[in-house]
Amino acid sequence: MKNYILLILFSGIFLVSNNAFSQESTIKTSENLEEKILTLDSQFWKVYNSCEADDFKQFLTGDLEFYHDKGGLTKTSNTLIELVKKGLCADPNTRLRREAVKGSVKVYPLQNYGAIITGEHLFYLTENGKKEQLVESAKFTHVWQNENGTWRMSRVLSYDHQKASKNSAKPNVQLSAQAMKSLTGTYKAPNTGIVTIYANDSTLRIKAGKMNSELFAASETSLFIKEAPLRFDFEKDSQGKVVKFTVFENGNAVEVAVRVE
Repeated sequence: MKNYILLILFSGIFLVSNNAFSQESTIKTSENLEEKILTLDSQFWKVYNSCEADDFKQFLTGDLEFYHDKGGLTKTSNTLIELVKKGLCADPNTRLRREAVKGSVKVYPLQNYGAIITGEHLFYLTENGKKEQLVESAKFTHVWQNENGTWRMSRVLSYDHQKASKNSAKPNVQLSAQAMKSLTGTYKAPNTGIVTIYANDSTLRIKAGKMNSELFAASETSLFIKEAPLRFDFEKDSQGKVVKFTVFENGNAVEVAVRVE
């Protein structure tokens, strides 16, 4: 009986240790996958921004399927590359630059295949040497296939393309650390629900549902986001504490968010 009890105890210790090792291994594998895909994603968009169309091929499978909400379905990497050469990269005086929306990009493992990367991005247009302008926002989902250690995209989805708001060219001022801190907190709006204003390094961000955007300041109490025609005007109480803000869309007040924390 004594030996039996010892065996059970040792078995339990082994199972707990093995489970902990398995979890640690899974976390490490997940981190390695995310790092790998984010690196490949960065390399791909660098090629895109420089319009090196022939270099696209190293990132794409031959049987690629590219889905675009406005252009429909394009099959094979060769067809897509030719379209890029004749369209996006045809005029050397016109360039489109893509930039990911901070905090929106996520990587997920795809069992026995590879990985999925998804997020939001912005597109900036430069024409004939003029100042670069934000012209469009969109969402993306890319499926990366791992074939014997070689990673390529097999499916590309580009959707929810929206024209950039007038806020994209709106000038902004830099808030002090104290001013940023005074705005951070949790707010509640009748339609949107919980809204969080938080600091991220030297920037201020707003999170509400699926929206997670960088805030820009027109003043210490009036902020806006660049990818949509939204403005947030904050109000203080008699002690100078920020207690609520009003959301304006295209200049019209749409709801008030009250500070709850």
